[in-house]
Amino acid sequence: MRLLMLCLLSLCLAMPALAERKQTFGEVDVHYSVFNSSFLQPDTAAASGLIRSKTKGVVNVSVLKNGKSQNALVEGSVKYLSGQVQPLVFRTLREQSAIYHLAQFEVELQEMLVFTLTVKDSDGRTNTFNFHQEVFPGP
Repeated sequence: MRLLMLCLLSLCLAMPALAERKQTFGEVDVHYSVFNSSFLQPDTAAASGLIRSKTKGVVNVSVLKNGKSQNALVEGSVKYLSGQVQPLVFRTLREQSAIYHLAQFEVELQEMLVFTLTVKDSDGRTNTFNFHQEVFPGP
């Protein structure tokens, strides 16, 4: 499992289009990234319960308080250019002191998507934010 998390983290850090993206709410930082699941190695995808496909994207969310990973309830949705809204179903992966919240979504076309995330932190505070991300079907 440790290798899995290192692979996911390395993948996110290696992608040039993914500079650090975060929202700060008081002492809580919500880090997030979006990538195509075809970039995952088959064993990494299987170990994390993700479907590896050219037409599946992944949203990765980490919640930190004072620099330390925190448990949180993460919910959200993705809105396509057609106006269709798809709920995001997050699963939580834990690796030693790191906690990751992962959800998959459909990527049929190259388009700009609008993501809405709601994060309820360990102190019970709920924060919602939106971000835009251009996605592409994978290789």
